[in-house]
Amino acid sequence: MEPEHRAVLRKFRVHLSDQLLVSDSIVPFLFQEGVLTEAQVEQVEGQLTNRQKNLKLLDILPNRGPRAFGAFLEALQDFSWIRDQLLLELQNTASAGTPGENTPGTGSTGENIPAEHTGTRSPGEN
Repeated sequence: MEPEHRAVLRKFRVHLSDQLLVSDSIVPFLFQEGVLTEAQVEQVEGQLTNRQKNLKLLDILPNRGPRAFGAFLEALQDFSWIRDQLLLELQNTASAGTPGENTPGTGSTGENIPAEHTGTRSPGEN
């Protein structure tokens, strides 16, 4: 996962932990896409409250490779307002960055495309 993606997840950690219902569609989608292992799904689902499940998922995601953030955004279909907030923050971070930084691109619709979908990755990432 790109450093700017980790930073966005960290910045919105409390907000995400209060807003998401990861058991319904997010965790199954991330498992289907190979982002989460069966053991990680069990770790998330083994938490007692929704908030604890969300926090566990947010603990696991940053270490799940270059596709994790893009897949997480896709999994947020039912939470489009949250997805939009994350993309807006990435866009603001990218525009505030220095030229030449490895930042996400922009699609033909003007939507911010995560780096996973533009083929860029940090050295040493899986």
